[in-house]
Amino acid sequence: MITTVLFDMGGTLEDIWVDAESEMAAIVKLDAMLKERGFDPGVSPDALKASVDEGWKRYDVIRSAGDVELKPVEIWCDCVLTDFGFDRAALAPHCEEIAHMWEVTHFHRHLRPRVKEMLSELRDMGLKLGVISNTAALYQVFDTLEEYGIRDFFRDVTLSSITGFRKPCRDIFTVSLRQMRSDPSECVYVGDTLSRDVIGSKQAGFAVAIQISSKLTREKDSKVSDGRRPDFYIEDIYDVAEVVRGLRQA
Repeated sequence: MITTVLFDMGGTLEDIWVDAESEMAAIVKLDAMLKERGFDPGVSPDALKASVDEGWKRYDVIRSAGDVELKPVEIWCDCVLTDFGFDRAALAPHCEEIAHMWEVTHFHRHLRPRVKEMLSELRDMGLKLGVISNTAALYQVFDTLEEYGIRDFFRDVTLSSITGFRKPCRDIFTVSLRQMRSDPSECVYVGDTLSRDVIGSKQAGFAVAIQISSKLTREKDSKVSDGRRPDFYIEDIYDVAEVVRGLRQA
């Protein structure tokens, strides 16, 4: 019997994508935030972007090597902004604010249509609902769920930035299961990637993995060699309710 449905955030509950406009908007805001707090990079926006891009590449090597997530202080002080020689102790108190800004500016984010209707139907079925998300900020996902008006649907929100584990690491799924008090054999996971969501949830023993198409799916899954596939593939988030209803009736 299915008792629990857990969701990815970016690319699943919300559509998310990056383009040149959003990339530069994040750099302009980063430059302004740093200067307002007494940290002047002393370079042009284009040069700042080049440095930050290299910093994110450095961090990506770390997080990809062991499916780990560092805290915002470690990401921004020790990886992304290391070229500028900022005093670490002085910069550290501002890193979560910077991380939050980056997550909501570097990416275009919009709640998918009919998410609230879908969640309401699942709740009416008596299901436990939760979120498991990779994020490099501590509070952004919580705040965004509130802004979308859907935070109250979820019994638990488990984040890589808090647990230290990134999907597809089995540990982040296990943390969520413990907090939800759910057995993986009774759980459905809904996400937009094979590499993180389908493979990760199946490794954690989830009964069913649903994959939804997103703008970033192909990019995230470009190097996937694992042969696993989702149990269901959907285009519309509302279809989750129909799939789960069918599973419970079977």
